[in-house]
Amino acid sequence: QVQLVESGGGLVQAGGSLRLSCAASGRTFSSYAMGWFRQAPGKEREFVAAISWGGGRTYYSDSVKGRFTISRDNGKNTVYLQMNSLKPEDTAVYYCAACDNVLRLPDQPRYWGQGTQVTVSS
Repeated sequence: QVQLVESGGGLVQAGGSLRLSCAASGRTFSSYAMGWFRQAPGKEREFVAAISWGGGRTYYSDSVKGRFTISRDNGKNTVYLQMNSLKPEDTAVYYCAACDNVLRLPDQPRYWGQGTQVTVSS
């Protein structure tokens, strides 16, 4: 069992930056691939980024590639999402997720956090 708690959301102007954090409980954090999803009002939840258990492989959706960076610190049981050049269309609730395989994470995440709101004003 892995429990995930996100933080770092807030209100930012277009072009600004935010860094989201996701703190995980459990001693097996380093064995899980981690990722971020988001859900905008009236839309389905969508995959944003994923990182392998060791941090050597990362994956991004086309909509955030080049602007967002996912990273992790296994010593702190934490995964991060650095979001730069934010756009109003990035406004959403952002969720942290965990899975035992990074390639399955975009479609079959196993654990979810409760989400953190990100609002980008124009």
